[in-house]
Amino acid sequence: MPETGPRIILASASSARAALLRGAGLTFTVEPSRVDEETVKDSLKAEGATAPDVALALADLKAAKLSARYPDALVIGADQMLDCNGIWFDKPPDKDALFAQLMALRGKTHHLEAALCVHQNGRRIWHIVERAALTMRDFSDDFLKGYVAAADDEVLASVGGYRLEGVGAQLFSKIEGDYFTILGLPLLPLLDFFRHHGVVQK
Repeated sequence: MPETGPRIILASASSARAALLRGAGLTFTVEPSRVDEETVKDSLKAEGATAPDVALALADLKAAKLSARYPDALVIGADQMLDCNGIWFDKPPDKDALFAQLMALRGKTHHLEAALCVHQNGRRIWHIVERAALTMRDFSDDFLKGYVAAADDEVLASVGGYRLEGVGAQLFSKIEGDYFTILGLPLLPLLDFFRHHGVVQK
């Protein structure tokens, strides 16, 4: 699937997002865009923004920052928000936080809002926000203790504290939504955009 368009830059440090793009046959470079996410989230929440609003704003900010440095490139900004009944959850910083977060989500349905933006020449030329609903089963304390004990850095790098493509699947009783969206990158709409933009062959 040869690419015919400009250079592609992924403005994200997520190994899962990079793996999805690589698996789809894209050639790209990774250059994380450093933004103060917590300040942006706090500010937007104070203004009454929703989780999808915040995901899109952060994805847009990340792409815009790199597009200013690489104007000819197609810069992909991405972000994901986890919302459970109006409470926003972030990546757990350690295993204690992971345990507490999964306890709070146990037996409930939460939503993942995944946003993508593509910038070129300093402006946004495409964006999307997709939602997935995930219901955690009422797992036992012993199961959760074992899960947390076995968790690695990649689990802690996930906003939900799980990797659906691994043992994290055992946390759930029901999932509604696109698999790629859950992993933080709505891949199929992005590939469709690239095809229509002349980046990859139709």
